[in-house]
Amino acid sequence: MEQTEMVDVVAVCDVDTRFTDQAVQRHPKAKAFRDFRKLYDAVGNDIDAVVVSTTEHTHAFATMPALQLGKHVYCEKPLAYNIDETRQIAEAAERAGVVTQMGTQIHAGSNYHRVVELIQSGAIGDVSEAHVWVNRAWGLQSEADAKKHRDLLHVDSRPTDMMTPPDHVDWELWLGPAPVRPYHSVYFPGPRWYRWWDFAGGTMSDLGSHWNDLPFWALELDAPTTVEAFGHPAHSEIAPASMSAKYEYPSRGDRGPVSVSWYQGTHKPEIWQRGEIPRWDS
Repeated sequence: MEQTEMVDVVAVCDVDTRFTDQAVQRHPKAKAFRDFRKLYDAVGNDIDAVVVSTTEHTHAFATMPALQLGKHVYCEKPLAYNIDETRQIAEAAERAGVVTQMGTQIHAGSNYHRVVELIQSGAIGDVSEAHVWVNRAWGLQSEADAKKHRDLLHVDSRPTDMMTPPDHVDWELWLGPAPVRPYHSVYFPGPRWYRWWDFAGGTMSDLGSHWNDLPFWALELDAPTTVEAFGHPAHSEIAPASMSAKYEYPSRGDRGPVSVSWYQGTHKPEIWQRGEIPRWDS
């Protein structure tokens, strides 16, 4: 956006004034805000489009006012914190009739487009299974595993002590619609917050929106008929470091059903565990 002369940055907003200060240095004419609600009230009539790149739990709350004002919106992935918020955003965008895009940046990459072209052209034949794995293992795990997998923050419960927020951070605004939690360094700054259910959905929502995009797009999938998850018993506060999930999709036209399996951390596809990819005899 900064590389084109066709865009004027009218306003910037962040609960952390370090970032708004930096942004105003690059865009001296821009007005700075901490609260996006005040931004919309003050300059809502002066803007054409909005870029939302907040934490996951506030994506919908920052996006919805823009749509209600009839503004074009680019919101980073994941689109929202939960399914209900996602549906509300989709409905609001349709009513507004504006241009919207969810920011999965690699979706625009030439390699992704090439893979989609190959699969949809039938280059590898009919696809009945897709397996997606990411090696990041951040979240609920033992202290030894956290060190092994380079997770610099090991937590297994919500902290009981309190810390004082930095002067440059408005902690109440950062919390937004989330449950009230005293400031603590296990939550902030990012990416520490994304392992806590209060604020995000763990690795699945952070990276799943990227890597699951490819099979979903290439195979033209819609809603699954069943979803199963595998791993340690669910924790009420913290997302798992390692887990897997399986999505079953029904037949589509002349295409048969498809299963998509997701793996993260130490959960790996059987092919990976065997150490080889099966030979394709055409």
